[in-house]
Amino acid sequence: MTFDDRTQMTPPQDDPNKARVEGLDTNATQLGGPMPLDMNRTAMATSMRAITLDCVPENSYALATQATREHVLVKITGSGTVMGARMPLNLCLILDRSGSMEGPPMEYMKRACGYVVDLLEPGDVLSIVAFADQAEVIMPARRVVNKQLIKEHINRLDVGNTTDLFGGISMGAAQIASVASPGYINRALLFTDGEPTAGNKDFSSIVGNVVEQKSRGITFTALGFGSEYNEELLAAIAKRSGGNYYYIMRPELIPEIFRKELETMMMAIARNVRMRVQMSRWVQVRQIYNKLPTYGNRWAEVTLADLERGEVQTAIVELELGPRPGGKYRVARIDIIYDDSVTGRTETVSGDVVVEFTTDASLIASGLNPEVQRELAIAQASMNLERTVMGMRTQMVSPDEAVRELEKTQALLIQQGKTLQAQDIQCAIDQIKQGAAAEKTLIGINLDREKMQ
Repeated sequence: MTFDDRTQMTPPQDDPNKARVEGLDTNATQLGGPMPLDMNRTAMATSMRAITLDCVPENSYALATQATREHVLVKITGSGTVMGARMPLNLCLILDRSGSMEGPPMEYMKRACGYVVDLLEPGDVLSIVAFADQAEVIMPARRVVNKQLIKEHINRLDVGNTTDLFGGISMGAAQIASVASPGYINRALLFTDGEPTAGNKDFSSIVGNVVEQKSRGITFTALGFGSEYNEELLAAIAKRSGGNYYYIMRPELIPEIFRKELETMMMAIARNVRMRVQMSRWVQVRQIYNKLPTYGNRWAEVTLADLERGEVQTAIVELELGPRPGGKYRVARIDIIYDDSVTGRTETVSGDVVVEFTTDASLIASGLNPEVQRELAIAQASMNLERTVMGMRTQMVSPDEAVRELEKTQALLIQQGKTLQAQDIQCAIDQIKQGAAAEKTLIGINLDREKMQ
């Protein structure tokens, strides 16, 4: 569904405090009912929905006589009050058993898998795939009924030699797909400590495989252990599939991170989340900060991470608005499409982006929204963070320069109340000052996601 080219916000005759969407001719497409006159915020959700949506333009006004750019803050909040039994998990553990896992890493990984088994319920489905020289199914997908038997399968794991990461991903996804249904949360938990050294080792092929599995409803969480794995690859696997990425520095931390991620899965209330920006005439999406959109006919779409109870995710959309006659226009509609993890149904929450076009420069100067400007600064800091990581990796940025850039980012995060992310930045600063690599820590910092306190 697209907007009519001439859709405009005009006040109805019967109520001067309302505004409605209507076309300028009898064939105009009408989208939505009466809406409040103050369009700085639009939240179209009911108390029963898993998520709520705010769409906030950077400025309530835009210049009518020439092209302008407009940033829009999209804020998606997971309800903290949605009740009901969680959906069962269809989980596959995809485990690296290459030679470098010998000793404490292997033992802690087995212990971590045992913790996962203990947290699962009979309604959940679990499969286990391990990979070294090649991938193999350790335990096919089955309900978690005999936990002791499952742990015996895990304890029989031993080390091999090389690392067939692509094969592990493919085989794990096949196990999930063998029982996939709308009634399950389909998730792969990928654990590795090294670079792909066997099978298909191509970065693009591995990430493309994950993207293909995501299109089938399978999300990947990537857990990297030690100092040898490719953090850029694992972060891409997680990001492109809507999952999480973790850096595990020491083997004794493996069980805790496994437990944390499983509890996160159990708190998910919205999965397979997508954001679609529907554009009206004379509007283009220039970028969606820190995302990789796909484009269609007057729409742009990105994949978002699964949403937990009480979590807030934000996105900044940059629009280019063409000139037009003065008046209040709906320039875009934001659709959040997701699978409700309580009901199992696919739901959509939508919000309008409305801007008033004017030739009055004083109105434009007064219309700036400070919240959007703060979030825009965070989004730009996230981009700077990625550039810092790349500069460190290529040695184009010295340790002292990296520390200075990170300290600027940290100060901004503290100012904005993002204390957890600021702590992660401090951890990276400490690592650099001690002469250690910090890229694995930095690449996992998400500035657009925050758990509500």
